[in-house]
Amino acid sequence: MALELAILGWAGVLAVVQLVLMAVPANLQLGSAYLVTARDEQRQLSGVPARLKRAYDNHIEGLVMFAVAALVVSVSGRSTGFTQGCAVAYLAARVVYIPLYAYGIPYVRSAVWAVGFFATLLMLLAVLL
Repeated sequence: MALELAILGWAGVLAVVQLVLMAVPANLQLGSAYLVTARDEQRQLSGVPARLKRAYDNHIEGLVMFAVAALVVSVSGRSTGFTQGCAVAYLAARVVYIPLYAYGIPYVRSAVWAVGFFATLLMLLAVLL
């Protein structure tokens, strides 16, 4: 299996971990009485649970683009040390992004997000150009 596909698998595991990291404090904040309803009334999360939810949503958005890149690299048989390094950089950035977002650390969080985004873009360009 190409390393890029293995990293894609680990990025999927990270999505599950992020979902749990977000869901536990979010559910505690919203309360069980609300959680058993149809949730027609929208309640807003705040604080760390809200930031963890946004970090999770951001990961899912980025994961779609990374999945395309990993699949294009793997299916084309054009995996290289460069594309593998990009895949590792993407996953590392996504892992580091979680606590930065949870603790509300500005600037560095955005820079780490950019690492993951540009790693994905560079993977695609390495194969398509």
